Amino acid sequence: MSWAFLRDILSGVNKYSTGIGRIWLSVVFIFRVMVYVVAAEAVWKDEQKEFECNIRQPGCENVCFDHFFPISQVRLWALQLIMVSTPSLLVVLHVAYRENREKRHNKKLYADTGTMDGGLWCTYVISLLFKTLFEFGFLLLFYKLYGGFNVPRLVKCEMEPCPNLVDCYISKPTEKKIFLYFVVATSGLCILLNVTELLYLIFRYCTKFYLKKHATSIAQAGCECKTHHYNNQSVIPITASLETET
Repeated sequence: MSWAFLRDILSGVNKYSTGIGRIWLSVVFIFRVMVYVVAAEAVWKDEQKEFECNIRQPGCENVCFDHFFPISQVRLWALQLIMVSTPSLLVVLHVAYRENREKRHNKKLYADTGTMDGGLWCTYVISLLFKTLFEFGFLLLFYKLYGGFNVPRLVKCEMEPCPNLVDCYISKPTEKKIFLYFVVATSGLCILLNVTELLYLIFRYCTKFYLKKHATSIAQAGCECKTHHYNNQSVIPITASLETET
């Protein structure tokens, strides 16, 4: 797999992200992608060959391994990384759409194509929601597939074609358990960052909307005061002239 391609995509998003979004990107690169490439692949290397049962019945080990590990944990982790990173591509595509629209009309349509406002703000918020949902979904999937966030030393299997209850041993269970805890912790941190950034964007939008509305109301009140003052000034000379004639 080309992790450089994923890095290039996320680097493009970094230009349009908030400060919290840049922290999320750093966490993904340092604590997830680098750890996966440098260490995790080696820990789960040839895990099926290192899965041993105390019986040599043909097909028994394969069936038991498939039962307890329906999806390789390290491959599921790689899929999780891809899925939680893909929504960020929506922001890059939206900015590219703005730039292409300006070229097509041959005029300046936006103050800055990367400014977080209007449709781009909505796209960014939607990408945050998708990333958070994917994180929650994969944590739930991990929990359901493996019966919790744990890697046992010994599993007991009685699947066919095993003739009886068989003891099977998982290789490097402690090391794999530590990595699994690390995956859960980084996923939780990413969820926290996504939710924090989402609340920050909503708060900033509401504040901006309130200030704009407040400024508009002040401007309208000022116009009404000027109109009232002008009317009063017009009425006074007319009243004075009428009194003089009388």
